[in-house]
Amino acid sequence: MRLPGLITRNKLATTLFLIVGMPIIILVLWTLAALNYSYSTGERAGFLQKISRRGWLCKTWEGEVQLSAIPGSMPEMFAFSVRSDSIAAELNKLNGQRVVLTYAQHKGVPTACFGETEYFITGVRPVRGP
Repeated sequence: MRLPGLITRNKLATTLFLIVGMPIIILVLWTLAALNYSYSTGERAGFLQKISRRGWLCKTWEGEVQLSAIPGSMPEMFAFSVRSDSIAAELNKLNGQRVVLTYAQHKGVPTACFGETEYFITGVRPVRGP
């Protein structure tokens, strides 16, 4: 005759799972989908202005490239995030130089622990010549 206690315990476990477990599972699935599927990809060229590792809890590599502008107009800045330490090391070597960045845009990443922007750099190469 332990059946009523078992049913009550199962209702409590089910309720706790629905209140606590389901939101966590949904957040994890959303994060995986947002980081693994890119909205757009492309390249941006300009002068690498800064690259720094920052954040209180989640340290991320963040940077800016000054895009080539028409003389006399305000320069446009392209802010980006870097998830790879090897790409960040390459960017640190190229700081102040003209570079071409290959990026993937990931919309809807739920936290800033993966990067402060939605543009994640996947490759970098220096621009040689004038």
